[in-house]
Amino acid sequence: MIDPVQSKMARAALGWSIRDLAQKAGVGVATVTRFENGQVTPTRNNLSAIRDALEQAGIEFIDEKGRGLGVMLTSTAEVAGGCDR
Repeated sequence: MIDPVQSKMARAALGWSIRDLAQKAGVGVATVTRFENGQVTPTRNNLSAIRDALEQAGIEFIDEKGRGLGVMLTSTAEVAGGCDR
């Protein structure tokens, strides 16, 4: 699925707060916080919702493939805070 560090990198690339991601994914702020801090692995549904929200905003996840995990912005990325703050 995705790694907690990838979630943080994706949020940073989009300019999203934890609250922005939680809102877009339809999960609790605590769920995103605990996931990104490595405290818990969210349920499959919640983890999928987090990934889907980031991908819909224009994030592409890069698998390790010997070079390390990462994220990339696509040309359709919703940069600079996709939610009202």
